[in-house]
Amino acid sequence: MNKQVSKAALVAGAAVMLPLNCLMASPRNARKTKHSGESIAAKAGSIAAKGILQNLVVEPELDPADQPTGKYLVTIGEGRRLAQMLRVERGEIAETELIPCVIDTINDPHEISLDENVTREDMHPADQFEAFRFQNEVRGLSAEDIAARFGVTARTVQQRLRLGAVSPRLMQAYRDEGLTLDQLMAFGITEDHTRQEAVYDSLSYQREPYHIRRLLTAKQVRADDRRARFVGAETYINAGGHIERDLFTEDGDGYFTDPVLLDQIAVQRLTAIAVGIQNAEGWKWGEGHIDFPYSAAYRRAFPKTRELSEGDAAALATAQSNLMMLSDEWCEVEDLPDEIDARMTELETAIAEFQAKTTGFDPDDVARGGVIVSLTSDGTAKVERGLIRLEDLRPDPQPEPDSEDGDGTDRDDADERRVTPLNVAPPVETEPEDLPLSDTLIRELTAQRTLALRLVMGERPEFALRALAHSLVLQLFYNTSDVACLEIDITNRDVSDFIDGVDDKPTAQAIQSRHDAWHSQMPDEPVDLWPYIMAMEPEDLGGLVAHCVGQIVDAVRYPYDRGYSIRIPADRLATGVSLDMTEHWRPTARSYFGRITKARIVEGIREAVSDEAAERITNLQKQPMAEAAEQLVVGTGWLPAILRTPPAPEPEAPNIDQPDLLGKPETETLPEAAE
Repeated sequence: MNKQVSKAALVAGAAVMLPLNCLMASPRNARKTKHSGESIAAKAGSIAAKGILQNLVVEPELDPADQPTGKYLVTIGEGRRLAQMLRVERGEIAETELIPCVIDTINDPHEISLDENVTREDMHPADQFEAFRFQNEVRGLSAEDIAARFGVTARTVQQRLRLGAVSPRLMQAYRDEGLTLDQLMAFGITEDHTRQEAVYDSLSYQREPYHIRRLLTAKQVRADDRRARFVGAETYINAGGHIERDLFTEDGDGYFTDPVLLDQIAVQRLTAIAVGIQNAEGWKWGEGHIDFPYSAAYRRAFPKTRELSEGDAAALATAQSNLMMLSDEWCEVEDLPDEIDARMTELETAIAEFQAKTTGFDPDDVARGGVIVSLTSDGTAKVERGLIRLEDLRPDPQPEPDSEDGDGTDRDDADERRVTPLNVAPPVETEPEDLPLSDTLIRELTAQRTLALRLVMGERPEFALRALAHSLVLQLFYNTSDVACLEIDITNRDVSDFIDGVDDKPTAQAIQSRHDAWHSQMPDEPVDLWPYIMAMEPEDLGGLVAHCVGQIVDAVRYPYDRGYSIRIPADRLATGVSLDMTEHWRPTARSYFGRITKARIVEGIREAVSDEAAERITNLQKQPMAEAAEQLVVGTGWLPAILRTPPAPEPEAPNIDQPDLLGKPETETLPEAAE
């Protein structure tokens, strides 16, 4: 074979079939940058489907004596040679596969390889897109078939097919450089030529791809919308909906083209959940809404603590005792026997069931109230129980006909106002502003309004409390104050900077649990908070304000707080709420005694226990002394001076004429500073 090939090699321009393993890369090829793996794979797919359409150009390899070696150097077609080598690796062909070649011993190899890559013009992308579409629509090849025949991915083919389906008018604009490829890809989000051309005609200076996409999908719903996530693409499509996929983004964003259908399915599913809860728990009604109807008039009932029956209480105590005994018995065993693990699981389940009975809605509230299921921002269903419509509220006892409130208002009118939802305002007729006002006049008029609001707000303490709650909740729960009307800047200091493992402290966990409980009842969006606050019962409002105020208490003392500016307000708060720090903290060697001097430890034991106890530890080393002190103070209720709550002062006779609303005595004796 090699001798025959060698003779043929002497004939310039001869077309020959050479074994693949006789072909080698030419060192005189002008292309020095390696072919990409993607391009080699594409060529391999094309050759597998259609064969080699263009011969390779080769020259015989010569030894030092200028004699043919039987090998051939590929001057033109190195990519095709590498593609065939890839097919050998895949097991598609043998390494002796015959390759069509043309012998060239006349032209300079470097020059003709350069010529091959320079003096040619690539097909315009528009022609490529339309050609792919021809393969699909005329020849009937699927995207996967085309991908296999051209050595590209199916997604690449789908993208080219989508671009090939763009309006011919827009495709011509792309050919004429009136549109960029990125802009054409943006139009490819839909196959509706009418919509494409309408958006194209509406473009002015703003022609960014994202703007084109936004115009084309203005009345559609993104696939990551909460409604789409809740319903799911499969359910929506099965109901007759259509999703337009954006094939030119990494995640392939989709757009639900029928928002009305999507909303209908979402409401149906939410309603089904609500009705299921209604039937299972005995509520009067159940409704599903995409957004909670805060504008509607509801009063909210909350679960109440209930006493277990004697039998349930005894069963709960027995289950807890048995679980504790098993836990103590098997606490040091890593792999529990199956029967023990099953028994502990059974006891835990029983305990949870009994504990669930300790709270619940009043049966009367269940008989009158209902359930609303709405969507959260992440597309999950949120269940709101205990909502009572105004018509289902139980009327209050009727007052005496001549009874009036202290302000001269008839009590019937006052009760009517009490049951009227605070978030429903009477219609106000306003005159349209025919002419714009100047900035100066706007500031003056709104300043007048501000002044009037300050006066009237001071006369409406109950409403002022709601406005205060609104501002506090916005900052503490929504981390914003954009929609607040009160200028209040609060700081919720992070005490984790000073307490190791603060999240594991029972006090911090109780605070977080209460915060989560309030948060779970609030609307998802801050703009919906105002009607929620306005509709709250006074006792619930007071609880919310108390929680918010508690969140911004700051009694931390710093090295620069040498005076009384921090301690006196903190002491007043502690006294006012009867704070007992022994319920929240105890002195241990780690938390206190190991961090003070030996003299202070001895003095603390002298104060907490006795002189004799203090004397017994006087000669101990620091660590043993701290550990002994920890044991000695157990059960004594002793606290360092800085944590003690001052006793409440004797009440003073009230000054009826001029009450001290701020609670500030004229003179004040400052307590001694803590050590």
